[in-house]
Amino acid sequence: MTRSAEAWAAARRVPVTLGARSYDVYVGENLIDEAGALLASALPLKRAVIVTDATVAPLCLQRLRTSLAGAGIQATDVVLPAGEQTKDFPTLQRLCEALLDTGVERTTVVIALGGGVIGDIAGVAAGVLLRGLPYVQIPTTLLAQVDSSVGGKTAINTRHGKNLVGLFYQPRAVIADTSILRTLPARQMRAGYAEVVKYGLISDAPFFDWLEEHGARVLAHQEDALRHAVVTSCRAKAAVVSRDEREHGERALLNLGHTFGHAFEAETGFGDALLHGEAVAIGMAYAFALSARLGFCAQADAERVRRHLAAVSLPSTLHDVASHPLPVDRLLAHMHHDKKVRDGRLTFVLARGIGKAFVSRDVTPEAIEALLREEGTGPKAAAPSSDPAAP
Repeated sequence: MTRSAEAWAAARRVPVTLGARSYDVYVGENLIDEAGALLASALPLKRAVIVTDATVAPLCLQRLRTSLAGAGIQATDVVLPAGEQTKDFPTLQRLCEALLDTGVERTTVVIALGGGVIGDIAGVAAGVLLRGLPYVQIPTTLLAQVDSSVGGKTAINTRHGKNLVGLFYQPRAVIADTSILRTLPARQMRAGYAEVVKYGLISDAPFFDWLEEHGARVLAHQEDALRHAVVTSCRAKAAVVSRDEREHGERALLNLGHTFGHAFEAETGFGDALLHGEAVAIGMAYAFALSARLGFCAQADAERVRRHLAAVSLPSTLHDVASHPLPVDRLLAHMHHDKKVRDGRLTFVLARGIGKAFVSRDVTPEAIEALLREEGTGPKAAAPSSDPAAP
């Protein structure tokens, strides 16, 4: 068996079924070295531009270029600064200009090599340049492998909030190389793990049971546990996306914890003070706490969620991460800028128990404010800023 055939055999293939826009997610070890072989049939032309960041480039870029060259694919690259701040209009403009400088044509493939930030901004650029360039996701963080690389959501941030400018644009393929995750700091792994927990809490109680027993093994990079977690998460997301690509219904469940989480990120400045997965972890704990307060689920379920987050060293309250209380009125203002607001009403994903999430647009601001105050978030701000994303 050739090395390429071995890679195919070892990779777990998860199909995302969307008619003419269908594609596969490949999950396995050392797949970046086989990317050329895996992508050869998906590329309309043997030419690609790799978009990555300054953190990932020294770790993975040359391996990817070597793999592509071995399949006869010519590749150039664009290296962006690392960090959430890269997801903005000025960087998007620079990226688009850089891609055009390489002489891209409509059959040139954009390859996003990086975490969720790179996947997002490269996806937006690919979606708008020349009215659409094919692109591929090679996610290098756990969060991106189990969530943001699958499903075609691409976006950048504005001062009004997170992911407010973007489009649905599906990749041609996703290659999730689990061996790359060994390069991640432990904090980044934990942040990505929050999105893994999300799938259990939404609709798969047995998976949450499994995570309670094996979560530490996932975070310790034990390959069988890590692959199972990534494959299960990708299958869950692929199934939802296949049924509801543009979030008209069921896909909204994937936002469990995100309405809270995005507000926390906005208030803390979209930076290293609070990573996206950490914000989602706190948001999920608050969503279950709110569900218990409103009588939808047992208090024991909310406590179980917090226990598991604590067991893997993820935060479950803002007290775990904030050096000072966050003003409730500013958090509510961020939530009202959320793209899921309908007719001025906030959208929350709540739960009737572990694995029994549902979407609600009937939660009052008063109920949210009461929860935030009970959680000790902080007093009202004396003078709200004109910039709702300012810390």
